[in-house]
Amino acid sequence: MKFTRLGNSGLSVSRLCLGCMSYGDTSKGWHGDWLLDEDASRPFFRGALEAGINFFDTANGYSGGTSEEITGKLLSEYARRDEIVVATKAYIPWRNAPNTGGLSRKSLFQAVDDSLARLGMDYIDLFQIHRWDDATPIEETMEALHDIVKAGKARYVGASSMFAWQFAKAQEVARANGWTRFISMQNQLNLLYREEEREMLPLCEDQGVGIIPWSPLARGRLTRPANQETNRSKTDGVGKMLYVDGVAADEAVIAAVGRIADARGVAMASVALAWHYTKGVAAPIIGATKEKHIADAVAALDIELTDEEITALEEPYLPKAPTGMAMAAPSMDQVSVLGD
Repeated sequence: MKFTRLGNSGLSVSRLCLGCMSYGDTSKGWHGDWLLDEDASRPFFRGALEAGINFFDTANGYSGGTSEEITGKLLSEYARRDEIVVATKAYIPWRNAPNTGGLSRKSLFQAVDDSLARLGMDYIDLFQIHRWDDATPIEETMEALHDIVKAGKARYVGASSMFAWQFAKAQEVARANGWTRFISMQNQLNLLYREEEREMLPLCEDQGVGIIPWSPLARGRLTRPANQETNRSKTDGVGKMLYVDGVAADEAVIAAVGRIADARGVAMASVALAWHYTKGVAAPIIGATKEKHIADAVAALDIELTDEEITALEEPYLPKAPTGMAMAAPSMDQVSVLGD
């Protein structure tokens, strides 16, 4: 396994992060019947740790909090707490009631305490805001995050999908007031969605912010021929809202991934993930629900794409409208606008 510092911080993370949205109770939340329960999840946590992965990402809104419960329980069984990096997120509402979501001071303090209880941990390594909240002044959010860090509930803070100007504003508010700044950006980035290359990636590179993309394999679309489906692609309500524009161009990109994978004798997933490392990504967040998923991801670390291969992968791409970003704190029946 290879490791890197996350942004300008001293935090050492594996070049792959295991995304834990796939693990949880299918009766809770909105992700679909492809989720794995605790027993079915167990081999993937063990396999990730055996592969050298030390970075794990979940959220309070995944499967009604049961993803955090499984993540905390299995990591406590298999890992030493001081050697792993546990990330979670807040913003998604936990009930249809005032103050039970969003990024207000009240909501964030409740969310972090609830996450700590579900994880069974004394602190969170990376506490992230899941989206931008138009309903709360960014000054209130950034001061609350700073106080959460100073209270010892979190070691670092990060952000997820938003516009570059919003992220820049949040960072400047924190800098101007001497508050804790974000060390990471968890945004949507893959060969089928490259809009982040315009503004967010250059901003993060300039400011020393680590990039940890969600959906690096475009909800699995980059791992198989365009005409193939899986149980997840059939039942994942969020996935059906993404990658609906430029289908012909997307199919051309997928075909290019397939040709390069065949030529190299590797999995399509390995090629698609290897592309991320040409964009300055610290650690793509991978999902794993089959044994080969972790092995294919690890194989990407040893692939150095040539300039010709990168051109072949990128050339068919057509610009898309921004997706995966919510403009205001959602209600329980609106959380499907979130992509991760």
